Amino acid sequence: MFLRSTRRKKDGKDHRYFSIVESHRLSSGKMAQRTVLYLGEVNDQQAVAWRKSLEVFDEGGQSSLTLSLFPEDREIPPDAADGLRVKMSGLELRRARAFGNCWLACELWRQLGLDGFWQQRLPDGREGVSWEKVLQLLVVNRWIDPGSEWRVHRQWFLGSAMDELLGVDFAVAEKDRLYRCLDRILEHKQELFVWLKQKWADLFHADFEVLLYDLTSTYFEGEMEENPKAKHGYSRDGRPDCLQVVIALVITPDGFPLAYEVMDGNTSDRTTLRGFLDKIENMYGQAKRMWVMDRGIPSEAILAEMRNPARPMSYLVGTGKGKIKQYEKKWLDLPWHKVRDSVEVKLFEQDGELYVLAKSEGRRRKEIAMRRKRLARLLRKLRAMRRSLPSRDQLLMRIGAAKTEAGRAFGFVKMQVPDAKQPVTRESFRFTVDQNKLKEAELRDGHYLLRSNLTGADPAVLWTRYVQLTQIEGAFRSLKSELGIRPIYHHLEHRVDAHILIAFLAYCLQVTLKNRLWLHAPGLTPTAVMEKLAAIQMIDVWIPTVDGRWLILPRYTQPEKDTKILLQKLKLELPTQPPPRITANFSAAEAAS
Repeated sequence: MFLRSTRRKKDGKDHRYFSIVESHRLSSGKMAQRTVLYLGEVNDQQAVAWRKSLEVFDEGGQSSLTLSLFPEDREIPPDAADGLRVKMSGLELRRARAFGNCWLACELWRQLGLDGFWQQRLPDGREGVSWEKVLQLLVVNRWIDPGSEWRVHRQWFLGSAMDELLGVDFAVAEKDRLYRCLDRILEHKQELFVWLKQKWADLFHADFEVLLYDLTSTYFEGEMEENPKAKHGYSRDGRPDCLQVVIALVITPDGFPLAYEVMDGNTSDRTTLRGFLDKIENMYGQAKRMWVMDRGIPSEAILAEMRNPARPMSYLVGTGKGKIKQYEKKWLDLPWHKVRDSVEVKLFEQDGELYVLAKSEGRRRKEIAMRRKRLARLLRKLRAMRRSLPSRDQLLMRIGAAKTEAGRAFGFVKMQVPDAKQPVTRESFRFTVDQNKLKEAELRDGHYLLRSNLTGADPAVLWTRYVQLTQIEGAFRSLKSELGIRPIYHHLEHRVDAHILIAFLAYCLQVTLKNRLWLHAPGLTPTAVMEKLAAIQMIDVWIPTVDGRWLILPRYTQPEKDTKILLQKLKLELPTQPPPRITANFSAAEAAS
């Protein structure tokens, strides 16, 4: 990178502009140059009528000054009491840090009105930093580069432009302040849910007639003796060895989150739904809502309550394939109805419920391919065992490991293992695939059995609603992978819950961007946009003055053309460059430290 000086003549006067330029060598061998930072104009003429001035914060006097900048090769005019000569040849670039993605996250925070919401509920005390800004820092970090509060304090804050975006110094990232912020936010969770529902309606005209409900788990590292919710239970993360908590989530079909709850790690799915039905009714009132759930969540007693005419709600729930066998004779006599190109359904009513047997050819091919892939891997391992002929104890251990990896595919293999006193030979250790069982399973692949109390509903609509459960599965994947909600290292119960609330807020920002993109740039994902904006960095430009001080200009780099087009599509505009400041009169080494 190098400093470029450009002269232009305008209205009969000479103007000199400075910028930082970066050179790139192309594959053809030619050089291409790109303007990274635009620094603006430095006065070349002495005419008062057009002299350019700059608002600068004086760190020594702790006040703002209006200065006119002149290059070192020009004398300051006698009438320019606010003139300052700078040595452009001594310019230095320092502290490159992330700006574009941090700025977009802060912009979405403002669009959701979360700055005002939290300022009202986290009033400033004797502390010099707003608690709302501390919370905003934690949420932005959770979305962009999730890590612990300690990591935010030691590394991430200094590598980001959050100081300029929040208008604060390092005090906002003090370790104790970050942890104390977690202690203040949980009591406002229910109010936050109501606020977000209104925002989803105002910004995106969200519809709340259909709600998706599901549960997941997230695990801990450590003993967690101080958290009564941390218990062993069914792990969706494949970590049954770890303590965990269960998270229940309600979202709309468009992915807008409405509410969540953190429960004990050994909570059964069937015990959670009644509490959530009451919670949603208490917060948003009774209404004719449809609840879409996967099998295993509602009990028969809850479904009976939901069918009660006195409670205006409906449900659509997946049902285990055992029900298909139970009503097999009825299915055989019913015709298939095509509702989509690759989806057919059969319908019948029973005891006030509509049963929908759906057959998806695409899903059938996928399930068959997944099973065969696992089965082929299992058979390769079994053949390897048969060739090596290990001891019986080693054989059983290897079979156990293969069974864990193969999952349900293991049930399609008939196996003969040697008795306790029998040696392992090719005769005593045999296996074969149960072809009849495999064919029977493949006939059932791609079939779903849905049940609903909407007996007159269009089966195509019911199928579409049920498939939308992938939205809530996507939300869980985002929370766990992109937002780093797991593993949890906090030991105190309220800080664990606050950690999950921070991730929930980060997901709200992500969903806001996702729906903005769906309206204006549907081919892009939030991850792709954040990666593109991450290329916009902020750099401190240090320019020495003739009198021994340093003029510091924080400047974000110029976005590429495609990034400018993206911002135009999203109807977003980068902020003005931050105001410059000038140091007290001391050495460069002291200023840098």
